[in-house]
Amino acid sequence: MTERKPPGVDFETWVDRQIREAQDRGVFDGLTGAGRPLAGLDKPYDELWWVKDKMRREELSYLPPTLALRKEAEDALVAAKRAPSEGKVRRIVAAINEKIGAALAKPPPGPPLGIGPFDVEEVVADWRLRRRAG
Repeated sequence: MTERKPPGVDFETWVDRQIREAQDRGVFDGLTGAGRPLAGLDKPYDELWWVKDKMRREELSYLPPTLALRKEAEDALVAAKRAPSEGKVRRIVAAINEKIGAALAKPPPGPPLGIGPFDVEEVVADWRLRRRAG
């Protein structure tokens, strides 16, 4: 559509005419999804819908840095519980404690971290207890 809107013609009327003429020429025939309802019409308006849809299609996720660190800390504790040796438990806890310490020293943007460094000896004692029980 390279035609310009003629002066004195209401913009909406001009656009409606362009659409009607395109329909008459069959430009819209056979389009993918023809006859099916538009996805998401029943959902409330979200101005970032396209970003969220793109992230879902690309299987991407994003958490604010503090929430991502909380998740990483949670995963580290799970990994420590399953670690094959006490040394591995200590390395896992030391690595996550280093990241938590850095975040506490210079808080990143977003919600508060809400956790502190883990007590290595406590995590190791829990690991030992699980090893004896299992």
